[in-house]
Amino acid sequence: MGNQSSRISDLLVHALNNLSQGDFKRFKDKLSHSALKGKGNIPRGCLDNANRIDTKNLLMKFYGGEAALDVTIDAFTQIDLRDSAAKLREGKEKGYRKKYKDDVKNKYEVIQNMMSLTTDNVILNRRYPKLIILDDPHHAKEREHEIMAMSQRDKEIKTKQACSAVTIDTLFTRDKQGQTPQIVVLLGAAGIGKTMTTRKIMCDWAAGELYKKKFDYVFYINCRETNLTEQGSVVDMIFKNWPNTNAPVNEILMKPEKLLFIIDGFDELRFSFDQTENLCSDPWEKKPVEIILSSLFRKTILPQSYLLITSRLTALEKLLQCLECSRYAEILGFSEADRKEYFHKFFGNKTQARQALQFVKANDILFTMCFIPIMCWIICTVVKQQLEKGEDLAQTSKSVTGVYMLYLSNLVKPLSSNLKQHMQANLRGLCSLAAYGIWKRKILFEEAELKKFGLNQADSFPLSLNKNIFQKDIDCVNAYSFIHLSFQEFFAALFYVLEEDEETMEDSGTPKKDVKTLLENYGNSRNYLMLTVRFLFGLLNEEIMQIMEEKFSCKISPKIKPDLLKWVQTNQQKYLPLSNVDQETCRIYNLEEFHCMFEMDEENFVKSALDHVTALTLDSNKLTQMDQMAFSFCVKNCHRLESLCISYCTFAFGDHGEDVLPRRQKWLYQIQHWDEPKHSPIYLLCQVLKDPHCKLKKLKLQYCCITGAACGDLAAVLRTNQSLTELNLNGNPLGDSGVQQLCEGLKHPSCNLQRLWLEGCHLKDTCGRDLAAVLRTKQSLTELEMCRNYDLRDTAVQQLCEGLKHPNCKLQRLILNRCNLTDACCGALSSVLSTSQTLTELVLGYNKVGDPGVQLLCEGLKHPNCRLQILNLPLCELTAACCGDLASALSTNQTLTELNIGGHSLGASGVQRLCEGLKHPNCKLQKLGLWSYDIIADLNAGDSRAMVLCGGLRFVSCDLRNFL
Repeated sequence: MGNQSSRISDLLVHALNNLSQGDFKRFKDKLSHSALKGKGNIPRGCLDNANRIDTKNLLMKFYGGEAALDVTIDAFTQIDLRDSAAKLREGKEKGYRKKYKDDVKNKYEVIQNMMSLTTDNVILNRRYPKLIILDDPHHAKEREHEIMAMSQRDKEIKTKQACSAVTIDTLFTRDKQGQTPQIVVLLGAAGIGKTMTTRKIMCDWAAGELYKKKFDYVFYINCRETNLTEQGSVVDMIFKNWPNTNAPVNEILMKPEKLLFIIDGFDELRFSFDQTENLCSDPWEKKPVEIILSSLFRKTILPQSYLLITSRLTALEKLLQCLECSRYAEILGFSEADRKEYFHKFFGNKTQARQALQFVKANDILFTMCFIPIMCWIICTVVKQQLEKGEDLAQTSKSVTGVYMLYLSNLVKPLSSNLKQHMQANLRGLCSLAAYGIWKRKILFEEAELKKFGLNQADSFPLSLNKNIFQKDIDCVNAYSFIHLSFQEFFAALFYVLEEDEETMEDSGTPKKDVKTLLENYGNSRNYLMLTVRFLFGLLNEEIMQIMEEKFSCKISPKIKPDLLKWVQTNQQKYLPLSNVDQETCRIYNLEEFHCMFEMDEENFVKSALDHVTALTLDSNKLTQMDQMAFSFCVKNCHRLESLCISYCTFAFGDHGEDVLPRRQKWLYQIQHWDEPKHSPIYLLCQVLKDPHCKLKKLKLQYCCITGAACGDLAAVLRTNQSLTELNLNGNPLGDSGVQQLCEGLKHPSCNLQRLWLEGCHLKDTCGRDLAAVLRTKQSLTELEMCRNYDLRDTAVQQLCEGLKHPNCKLQRLILNRCNLTDACCGALSSVLSTSQTLTELVLGYNKVGDPGVQLLCEGLKHPNCRLQILNLPLCELTAACCGDLASALSTNQTLTELNIGGHSLGASGVQRLCEGLKHPNCKLQKLGLWSYDIIADLNAGDSRAMVLCGGLRFVSCDLRNFL
């Protein structure tokens, strides 16, 4: 209070000292004659001989601190000292902001460590590590399809639209189109760090380290708490953030463009947001909270203000109904370096941190789970407990459900039979409360609700378990909540699998244990029940059932397992095609059932669930490492799987975070970690494909941003998987270094690959030598497709031809469209045509082959050893001059049945020469592609010569038996 009074005193003295003597006299005169702000006036006798200090004291004494400033500003305005009024008002507002920032800093810089058994407080910036946040302007529509829709998604989600890294300080900067977003939606999975990030923003803004010039005020709105409020206004939300009831609301609202409202936990709101009418525009107007929030979202109230909204991905569809022109970003969690940093921050002790990290890194599943901050919290807590107790770390679980169960069980010490019975009753009460909350969409519970389920906060769990699982809400003192929504979802799932007891069965207040209804509702909504259903599967794992019985003397009933199996099978049937073609191809649009089966971790269950599937297709997904683990686990146990197609997917957030670092930081990171083993993004999948029981025949990984770094893992698959016959890597930037590694696998005696697609793989001239070495040794390879490698050029093809001419080479199809080839490589190809006894199809379309190139190719076609059946040369810069060579080849070659030279202006004379070859008795050609713009123009004009020459050649291919 003293500091506040001193600040106001300084502001008044400074303002009065800046007045001229004449202005000061006029100011005193105004004070003595006017009841400013309705507060009366200072007697004239007190002001006559008062100097500036005396006048300041009179103002403070007569009106009080804040009011003295208001009166002075009002007086300045009335005597037309507007600059002085503005400066004093600005000084007053700075004071308000400083006071508010100080309060925000005190409130948010310390967090309670919910995962600590002592629930001690920690400094936010000492515990908060950097999180990877990706920005995607197409994110909303993509996620709407990915999370909610069951139909096939738009194929325009290409790698060129891939996300780019952002930080919290760049969320409100201009995008690539030069637009500054007013609304930013920060998405993320459960426990990924959304709330912690908002606390970090509040703390850093208050400290002057973030948005210093951007926002004068930042207000935090907790959606969990908002559910308890029926009516209110935007002003009420501001008052709730203010440290006392004296918030200068009018001054704050004068600059709406300087306000940021953080709305944390949109997915926790129970409102539908269907109403688009009756919205409000007055920040003082009181209305139902749903209307107030909807008005903020739809920009009918304070349209110039800024919003930052956090939400789980599952609530995105509902959020999209309210927003337009928003920026979407997603928190992906910790990079590998951040995980290491977090371990060291958590343990403090270097030796313990190193030991814990070494153990967790040895377990791929555990280390992967640590990319989610709350899982990192729990795993560190569990490992620390085990280290302190001297227990074997190997017992740490390998699933999310298992880690939650281990955390829970580590909080319980051996109990007497009486205490154990009491704990069982309270455990059932917690489970019932959690399920009740899930169905009612409640996260905060009042004391009456606790009592309804037989819970007493003082002893709801013995031995301090209550404060580590269930707590009095910090921001809402009259309500209680689970320490994290995911814990409520865990206990809700446990409610459905715990064996019944008589009391529970007779309690009418307890939700019904109808698993079918739970699964049906989840299937219809695909949103808030997601994690509960995953936990439901995980709790039926044999090891977890055993822990439950040993630690809590409660039995988990496996009787719902057939219901879960039927549910998975029914959902998979939905993805099967309606046509008779590929009846057993299962097209996956989300991986939710795969995550559920991964949580259960029971191979026989997965084999039964996927028994009918022989082909899997996964399109347009961003695959986190957890996604990859779940998907790989199910692929491994899909024992009839023969074909796997993954298209337009990104293997987001690999083991290393250096991909999103600036260049210099990336270089430093690589130096620091040069000796550590690195896994490629598809490492987990390749481990499954190397399994001796894997019978996969076809593998497609198209347009998945796979680089050469992944080719070592693919090569290992080629060396070990003897059933794989087709590999499609189209659209991935593998580069020559990647192909070099692939070739090492292809040359292995165990590799039986027959078809290899490398379209658009950024190949250059040095890859030809490596592929030639494969062709010389691998007799199983019959098809090689290398289209759209614009830097491949003639040198690579010349090197490739050395392998094609080798007697061991059995290649039948070679496709080289759009590779920037010229006639310089045609001599080598001609040599292949005259040598190879297996090559039957050669495709060179959209290259600069030209007439000289065709002349060289025709020399090979005329050779008696040539076995070519199909030659494709569309748009190869040909003229009528090449037609004589082609006619000569047609009259000689005994095998060519299809020729495509469409897209050229050959003219009537060129076509006439061709016809001479076509009429020859030795010509075996059946199809001729001769589409040409000038011929089509002549036909449209009714040119009789074109009609005679071309007959039915209006199409790319025509049957020559009808033509000649």
